[in-house]
This record gives sequence, C-alpha cells and structure tokens, in this order.
Amino acid sequence: MIAIEHLGFSYALKKTHILKDLNLVINKGDYLSILGENGSGKSTLLKLLLKLLLPTEGQIINDFSKTAYVPQRFESLNVQFPITVYEVLNCYRKSLKIKDKAAITKCLAIVKMGDFANNLIGTLSGGQCQKIFIARALMGNPDLILLDEPSNGVDVTSQTEIYSLLKNINRNQQVTVISVEHNLKAAIHNSTLIYHLYQGAGHLCNPDEYINEYLADNKGGDPYAAL
Repeated sequence: MIAIEHLGFSYALKKTHILKDLNLVINKGDYLSILGENGSGKSTLLKLLLKLLLPTEGQIINDFSKTAYVPQRFESLNVQFPITVYEVLNCYRKSLKIKDKAAITKCLAIVKMGDFANNLIGTLSGGQCQKIFIARALMGNPDLILLDEPSNGVDVTSQTEIYSLLKNINRNQQVTVISVEHNLKAAIHNSTLIYHLYQGAGHLCNPDEYINEYLADNKGGDPYAAL
C-alpha cells in the first residue's frame, strides 16, 4: 500500500504550490493512471513517489518492498552507444546482484522480445525499446512499477501491445502499476483507478466515473470523442 497524506510540494523560492493537500491510498493490485494537463503536477508527483523529490508538506508512506521505474524512451536511450539488448539487461541484473542469468531470458520472454537479445538497443523501434525497459523493470520481481508516459514516441500498434502487456502484468502477476499518462484512451481502457490532477489538487475515480464526469463537463457530448 501507498498512503499519500496531506501532500504538498513547491519548488524553492516559489510561493505557489504545484501540489497541495493530496490524499490518496493505492492498494496492492491497483492500476492507477495519473492524468492532467501539462503543468498540473503529474511529473512532480511521480518524482515524489520515486523519492527524487521530498514533500514540502505531508508524507508518502510506501509499504511496497520492490519498486521499479520505466522512464520515457527518450529519457534513457543513447542510440549511438553500441550495446545489445542482452548487455543492457545483464548490466541491470548485476546491479541488482541477481545471480541467475536466466532471469534475462525470462523477462525477455514476458515482453515477447526474446528474438532481439543480440540486437543493438539503438536499432530498435520506440515500441520495442519500451518493451525492453519493461523487461528491465521486471528483473527484480517488483511488486510496484512506476511508468512515465509509456506510449510517448510509440506507434499505435506498439501502444496496444505495451498496454496489453502492462495489464497482464497487473492482473495476472498482481504487480501494482502507477502510470503518468497523456494517453486518455489507454487510461480509460486499462486502469482500475484514475487520479486526475488539476491546479494542484487531485481527484480519484474509476474509469466509468471519469467518463461520466467528462460527459457532464461537455454538456452531453460524446465522452469517447477524445479517446
């Protein structure tokens, strides 16, 4: 479980809080998508969950034992560096002090990228890279995975495959997923919960409630028009 209690955050020398008085409980097995406009605090909340930032007010209590992070593709990829998929995962395996090299093959199989083990990471498509990053995240058998816009820079077909993979990991392996999203359609169809940030405040609901609220806000318009 993660308990966010009266969480507030503002950057140094700025009086305005980016996040203010957030209260949220995330339970084991949840798939939570964090939505909101640019500047609403989505990335800041993710950094707080990753302990890259410290709260200005309140606290985050995290009872998960193993947390993994999947960054945006473009944040963590040097396409010029001559390293293979296997070498990327092997380096991560060593950093986690996992002795069994078979963990690499197992994680590649989960994301259906076993045939790409010897490919240079820089030659992969955006969707293929994201699958490798998810495989890397799975190396340590996490019970919580945090993702930052997993479909950014990814083609539509790969988006479908990636979200199907995340949904399977969540539902079948009981890995809790928290994903910062700009992909509204993916959030609606895959999440069990949606946390919407607006002007520093947060609102928790399920996907159906979010659609109904969208419908009300648009005065009877088609809630799926933006999906």
